[in-house]
Amino acid sequence: MAKKATPEMKAVEKYEGKRSCLIQILHEIQKEYRYLPEPALRYVSEAIDVPLTDIYGVATFFKAFSLEPKGKHTVTCCMGTACHVRNSAGVLDELKRTLGIEPGETTEDMLFSLETVNCLGACALGPVVVIDDKYYGEVTPVKVKKIIAEVKKGEGKK
Repeated sequence: MAKKATPEMKAVEKYEGKRSCLIQILHEIQKEYRYLPEPALRYVSEAIDVPLTDIYGVATFFKAFSLEPKGKHTVTCCMGTACHVRNSAGVLDELKRTLGIEPGETTEDMLFSLETVNCLGACALGPVVVIDDKYYGEVTPVKVKKIIAEVKKGEGKK
């Protein structure tokens, strides 16, 4: 009986085992697992003949990659100057309270990960919070609970 293809096997096959496609392979793996698990990285190392230390070097260099499990939804709070002067610190404090986590952490139910960035490039909408690919502009601490509740409610519909 054939072994079921894992996301890392599929990614290596998709890119024909090309070493030059390492970043694309890692993106494919992360898209499936929401992080880069060590066994997957070991498989890629052997499959494309790249030392594991080099793969870890790439995975830790790019902020887009994570070696820790991430939540289903990524909540990103902009802390740039335009957002800061409009109280993004207060928004972040409320996100931390509502989610019960600090930036860089993931909720126990694996539903949310919280991150901060220096600028999202949507300064006119500040303060800005992005959940996955959806932008929320002019966010206030009061709006945070409603936004998070809206995302959680959407979970029940799936």
